[in-house]
Amino acid sequence: MERGRYTLHKEERLSMKRHIDLLFAEGKSVVAFPFRVIFLPIEQLSTQAAMMVSVPKRKLKKAVDRNLVKRQTREAYRLSKAEMLSCMAERNKRMALAFVYMDNNIHASATIQKAMRKALHLLMEKSRVHQHASS
Repeated sequence: MERGRYTLHKEERLSMKRHIDLLFAEGKSVVAFPFRVIFLPIEQLSTQAAMMVSVPKRKLKKAVDRNLVKRQTREAYRLSKAEMLSCMAERNKRMALAFVYMDNNIHASATIQKAMRKALHLLMEKSRVHQHASS
């Protein structure tokens, strides 16, 4: 990641159906309300981390609301991902991530950003535990 620039490039979006299916079938998860983060190391990714956002229709009925939450989530990830990516780069790991929204209400952007920082922190801790166990 370039220094001082917070970006979210197309390569950082998880889009291959094969990777998404594998992520939901075999991935592990952590919960940082209102998100459930599903993660799985995948070596074939072109970038350190690829992410996707899912807001179930069952939780938010209106497409406008679902799109708002997805925009807020992507923005929060874009601003918070730097520490996680540097941690993953040190260990030479590549990871697929899915952020699944679990609440029936829309939250303020500040709340979403706080939850995203918590989720990424939990994710780094959990991946450290898995690395030590596999070593």
